Amino acid sequence: MGFKGELLVCAILECETMEEMLSSMEKAKEEGADLVELCINSMSFSHISEVEQLLKQRTLPAIVSFRTFCRGDSKKTCLQVLQLALQLNVEFVEIELEVASNVVMTELMNKRSNSKLIVSSYIQGGHLSKEKLGNLVTCLQCTGADAIKLVVDVVYITDVAPVFHMLTHCQIPLIARAVGDRGLISQLLGPKYGAFLVSGSLGGNSIPGLPPLASIKQVYKLEYMDVDTKVFGVISNPVGHSKGPLLHNPAFRHTRYNGIYVPLLVDNVKEFFRVYSCNDFAGFSVGIPHKEAAVECCDEVHLLAKSIGAVNTIVRRPTDGKLVGYNTDCEACISAIEDALRERRITNGQASHASPIAGKLFVLVGAGGAARAMAFGAKSRGARIVIFNRNFGKN
Repeated sequence: MGFKGELLVCAILECETMEEMLSSMEKAKEEGADLVELCINSMSFSHISEVEQLLKQRTLPAIVSFRTFCRGDSKKTCLQVLQLALQLNVEFVEIELEVASNVVMTELMNKRSNSKLIVSSYIQGGHLSKEKLGNLVTCLQCTGADAIKLVVDVVYITDVAPVFHMLTHCQIPLIARAVGDRGLISQLLGPKYGAFLVSGSLGGNSIPGLPPLASIKQVYKLEYMDVDTKVFGVISNPVGHSKGPLLHNPAFRHTRYNGIYVPLLVDNVKEFFRVYSCNDFAGFSVGIPHKEAAVECCDEVHLLAKSIGAVNTIVRRPTDGKLVGYNTDCEACISAIEDALRERRITNGQASHASPIAGKLFVLVGAGGAARAMAFGAKSRGARIVIFNRNFGKN
C-alpha cells in the first residue's frame, strides 16, 4: 500500500484492550475503511507480546502510532512498539518528531523492509501562521520520512486555512488533520488540496473533527473530489444538526456537478469570508446566528434581503468573485403557511385568491434573522405581527 492512486480512508482506533482493537477493526472494515490507525498508547498492556498478537491478527492495513506523552516509560516502550511493527511488516509506522533523531531514524530505516515511515507532529494552541507551519513541515521532511503527518489543534475554522496551504505545497505525502469540531473541513476538503488520506470515526464513537466513516463513503463521496471541486456549505453555530449535506451532495452527484456541500462551524462570519476568499468557495447557506451579520459581508444584497435585513443564501459570482446575498426564508416560509391554509379552505369549501393570512394575528417566537424574514413576509400579506423573544431589545 503506497501513497498514490485512490484516496485512502483511515479509521482511528483508540481502544484499551487488544480484543476491543480487533473488534473495532472489524467494524471499521464493515463501514468502508481502507486502513486503520492503531493508537497503541491507548492500550493497557503488560508485555510487548500483547501488541505483537494484535499486529499479527490485524484484518486491515494499518498505521501503528504511539504518542509518547501518554505513558511514563514512553520513549523506550514507543521504540519497542515501532521496531516490532517494522519486523512484522506493518504497512505504515508512525514516529513523533520529538523521538525521530538521526540515530533513531537510521536504525528504523535499516530494520524495515516494506513498511513506510511517517514522522508526525502534534500541535496545540491554534492560530499557527503559514510561516510557522511551513518551518515545521520543513523539519518533518528533513527526517527522511516517506510521509509526514501534521495534527493541529484549531480554535477557529479559519485556522484550518494554513493546513490546506501545507497540503498544496508539501513536497512529500502529507497527512493533515485539524482537531476539534471546527477542524472537520480538514478531512472533508482535504482531497481538494492533495490529501492522499482522510481520517474518520466509527459509527457510535464520534471524535470531534472527524466525519463518520459511513458519511465519507455514502454522503460526501470524497474519492471523487479533485482540485476543481467547488465548495458549498452551511455557515452556522451550531451546525451539526444540519441536513444540508444529506440533501445537496446526492443532488450534485445526480447532476454530475463537481461540488461538495459541507457543514461550516463559524464563529466570526466576516473573518471567515476574509480567509476563504477564493472563487472555489462558491456558495453558502447562512444559519443562526449569522443571518443578519452576513449582510455586511456581501458586496451586493438582493432588494428583498436588504429590506428584511438578513440573508440566508450567499453566492460568489464567478465573473468577479463578489458575494451576492439573498433571502429565500421569507417566500419559502410564508408560501408554505399559505399553501397549508389554502388547502384547508378548499377542503372546507372556502376557496379565495386573497392571502389566507391577511388580517390574521401572526405570532412569531424568536427575533433572529429567520424571524425577521417571516415577519416581513407576513406583514406584506396584511397580517398583524406579535413577536415573543427572550431579548426585549430585539423585539
